[in-house]
Amino acid sequence: MPDLNLLQLTLTAAAVSLPTFGWVMLGLALRVLGWLQPRHVQAISKFAFNAALPVLLFISAAGVDFAALGGATYLLAGVLATLLTLCLSWLYARWRGFARPVLGVFVQAGFRSNLAILGFALCHAAYGEQGLSLAALPVAVMTALYNALAVWVLQVTHGGSRSFLGLLYGLVRNPLLLGIGAGMLYAVSGIPLPGFTPVVSQLLSQGFLPLVLVSIGAAMRLSLLRSAGSVTWEAAGWRLLVGPTLGVLLALLLGVAPMQLGVLFLLLSSPVAAASFVMVVAARGDGTLASNMIVLTTLLSILTVTAGFALLVVLGLAAVPL
Repeated sequence: MPDLNLLQLTLTAAAVSLPTFGWVMLGLALRVLGWLQPRHVQAISKFAFNAALPVLLFISAAGVDFAALGGATYLLAGVLATLLTLCLSWLYARWRGFARPVLGVFVQAGFRSNLAILGFALCHAAYGEQGLSLAALPVAVMTALYNALAVWVLQVTHGGSRSFLGLLYGLVRNPLLLGIGAGMLYAVSGIPLPGFTPVVSQLLSQGFLPLVLVSIGAAMRLSLLRSAGSVTWEAAGWRLLVGPTLGVLLALLLGVAPMQLGVLFLLLSSPVAAASFVMVVAARGDGTLASNMIVLTTLLSILTVTAGFALLVVLGLAAVPL
């Protein structure tokens, strides 16, 4: 167990989560004050999705030492946790008697975390550039897995008819996946990265990434929570409590190292991904319900991420933040 007391560990965990979520709350405040307009949020989000985040993910993936990943057991734990969360949340939703369209939105919220933005930012806050390197591989694989599973879940529950080729085409056109895939190929090639890449990575992670978090906060609509029912709260429990717990348990069974376990927890404990709303609307589902889940889990995750990370560190299961 680390030589730190509970208060120190809690403060350390808060130092990881609060600055990250603080940017989100700042964006919310700026939007309420009218200083950040929807057109600004759209411009930031578009540039982040198509350029800044793919470059950051490329640099992180290109620096991955695949020989030192130890079999990437933490990635295996993340994939298994995602699949198990999907299956169990589906059974739970059936037991609760949710209508099939509601079931689809509920299940997607249960297994799909915002790992490519919030999770990535949390890993950087906890473990610096090493955290980004460790997060690159699970972000690459699980982002693709999330998209594939979400399409399947919404197709089955909303009567869609998307072909496998259409699904594959959508995945290979995803800029985040393209950036990660190109970075992994670069890492395998053995060619050293140019000398300026650390500067670019630092500018993006410490400069632009907070701006992306601000845009997430500015896109939130707290008024939607007035219509939030029990389904929204139950989905939040699955996203913030059940999913991360399953990931941690599987990681322990697989013998995942403390720092990798910390990274895995921060990725899996992130709130519902904003992209889930887009996919629900595209499937002609309940967009209000999907938005409620995003807003509620984003707010609650400030507490659950801090408490969960502190608990893992105090138990000696996750590495102490750098």
